[in-house]
Amino acid sequence: MTIRRIMPDIQVEDEEQLHTSRDFYGLLGFEQVMDMGWVTTLASPSNPTAQISLFTEERTAPLVPDLSVEVEDVDAVYARVTASGAEIVREIADEEWGVRRFFVRDPTGRVVNVLTHRRN
Repeated sequence: MTIRRIMPDIQVEDEEQLHTSRDFYGLLGFEQVMDMGWVTTLASPSNPTAQISLFTEERTAPLVPDLSVEVEDVDAVYARVTASGAEIVREIADEEWGVRRFFVRDPTGRVVNVLTHRRN
Protein backbone atom coordinates (compact mmCIF):
# COMPACT_ATOMS: atom_id res chain seq x y z
CA MET A 1 0.00 0.00 0.00
CA THR A 2 1.27 3.45 -0.91
CA ILE A 3 0.46 6.50 1.21
CA ARG A 4 0.78 9.64 -0.87
CA ARG A 5 0.21 12.27 1.85
CA ILE A 6 -1.30 12.90 5.25
CA MET A 7 -2.80 16.23 6.26
CA PRO A 8 -4.56 17.61 9.31
CA ASP A 9 -8.11 18.87 8.81
CA ILE A 10 -8.99 21.84 11.00
CA GLN A 11 -12.59 22.88 11.59
CA VAL A 12 -13.04 26.65 11.89
CA GLU A 13 -16.04 28.60 13.19
CA ASP A 14 -16.88 30.57 10.05
CA GLU A 15 -15.52 32.15 6.88
CA GLU A 16 -13.83 34.94 8.83
CA GLN A 17 -11.90 32.45 10.97
CA LEU A 18 -11.06 30.47 7.83
CA HIS A 19 -9.45 33.59 6.31
CA THR A 20 -7.66 34.47 9.56
CA SER A 21 -6.32 30.91 9.82
CA ARG A 22 -5.28 30.90 6.17
CA ASP A 23 -3.35 34.13 6.73
CA PHE A 24 -1.72 32.73 9.88
CA TYR A 25 -0.51 29.58 8.12
CA GLY A 26 0.70 31.84 5.29
CA LEU A 27 3.13 33.31 7.83
CA LEU A 28 4.59 29.80 8.15
CA GLY A 29 5.07 29.56 4.38
CA PHE A 30 1.87 27.80 3.31
CA GLU A 31 0.10 28.92 0.13
CA GLN A 32 -3.54 28.36 -0.82
CA VAL A 33 -3.84 25.61 -3.43
CA MET A 34 -7.61 24.95 -3.30
CA ASP A 35 -10.65 26.96 -2.24
CA MET A 36 -14.14 25.51 -2.48
CA GLY A 37 -15.68 28.09 -0.12
CA TRP A 38 -16.35 25.61 2.68
CA VAL A 39 -12.88 24.01 2.53
CA THR A 40 -9.53 25.60 1.76
CA THR A 41 -6.30 23.66 1.37
CA LEU A 42 -2.90 25.17 2.00
CA ALA A 43 0.40 23.62 0.87
CA SER A 44 4.11 24.19 1.16
CA PRO A 45 5.46 25.49 -2.16
CA SER A 46 8.68 23.51 -1.64
CA ASN A 47 6.90 20.28 -0.58
CA PRO A 48 3.38 20.12 -2.04
CA THR A 49 2.49 17.04 0.03
CA ALA A 50 2.85 19.10 3.24
CA GLN A 51 -0.72 20.39 3.51
CA ILE A 52 -3.40 21.64 5.91
CA SER A 53 -7.11 21.87 5.13
CA LEU A 54 -9.44 24.36 6.85
CA PHE A 55 -13.17 23.51 6.94
CA THR A 56 -16.15 25.68 7.85
CA GLU A 57 -18.29 22.54 7.36
CA GLU A 58 -18.28 19.22 5.54
CA ARG A 59 -20.85 19.40 2.73
CA THR A 60 -20.93 15.76 1.65
CA ALA A 61 -20.33 13.90 4.91
CA PRO A 62 -21.78 13.89 8.43
CA LEU A 63 -18.80 15.68 10.06
CA VAL A 64 -15.42 17.29 9.44
CA PRO A 65 -12.68 14.64 9.68
CA ASP A 66 -9.67 15.08 11.94
CA LEU A 67 -7.18 14.16 9.26
CA SER A 68 -6.97 13.00 5.68
CA VAL A 69 -4.80 10.21 4.29
CA GLU A 70 -4.36 9.98 0.53
CA VAL A 71 -3.62 6.44 -0.61
CA GLU A 72 -2.87 4.89 -3.97
CA ASP A 73 -5.88 2.50 -3.94
CA VAL A 74 -8.76 3.62 -1.73
CA ASP A 75 -10.91 0.62 -2.68
CA ALA A 76 -8.28 -1.84 -1.41
CA VAL A 77 -7.90 0.13 1.85
CA TYR A 78 -11.69 0.29 2.23
CA ALA A 79 -11.91 -3.51 1.86
CA ARG A 80 -9.21 -4.05 4.53
CA VAL A 81 -10.73 -1.52 6.93
CA THR A 82 -14.28 -2.88 6.64
CA ALA A 83 -13.00 -6.46 7.04
CA SER A 84 -11.29 -5.38 10.29
CA GLY A 85 -14.62 -4.31 11.77
CA ALA A 86 -13.60 -0.65 12.18
CA GLU A 87 -16.45 1.85 12.34
CA ILE A 88 -17.18 3.33 8.91
CA VAL A 89 -18.45 6.87 9.48
CA ARG A 90 -19.14 7.58 5.80
CA GLU A 91 -19.36 4.93 3.09
CA ILE A 92 -17.02 5.07 0.11
CA ALA A 93 -18.16 7.42 -2.64
CA ASP A 94 -16.95 9.47 -5.58
CA GLU A 95 -16.95 13.25 -5.10
CA GLU A 96 -17.61 15.81 -7.83
CA TRP A 97 -14.18 17.43 -7.23
CA GLY A 98 -12.31 14.32 -8.35
CA VAL A 99 -11.70 12.18 -5.26
CA ARG A 100 -13.03 8.82 -4.10
CA ARG A 101 -13.16 8.61 -0.31
CA PHE A 102 -14.59 7.18 2.89
CA PHE A 103 -14.42 8.11 6.58
CA VAL A 104 -13.40 5.69 9.34
CA ARG A 105 -13.10 6.16 13.11
CA ASP A 106 -9.71 5.22 14.59
CA PRO A 107 -9.35 3.53 18.02
CA THR A 108 -9.00 6.94 19.76
CA GLY A 109 -12.24 8.25 18.24
CA ARG A 110 -10.62 10.43 15.57
CA VAL A 111 -12.27 10.43 12.16
CA VAL A 112 -9.96 9.75 9.22
CA ASN A 113 -10.83 10.72 5.65
CA VAL A 114 -9.19 8.11 3.38
CA LEU A 115 -9.05 9.16 -0.26
CA THR A 116 -7.64 8.67 -3.73
CA HIS A 117 -7.61 11.31 -6.43
CA ARG A 118 -9.28 9.85 -9.49
CA ARG A 119 -7.04 9.94 -12.54
CA ASN A 120 -8.73 10.72 -15.84
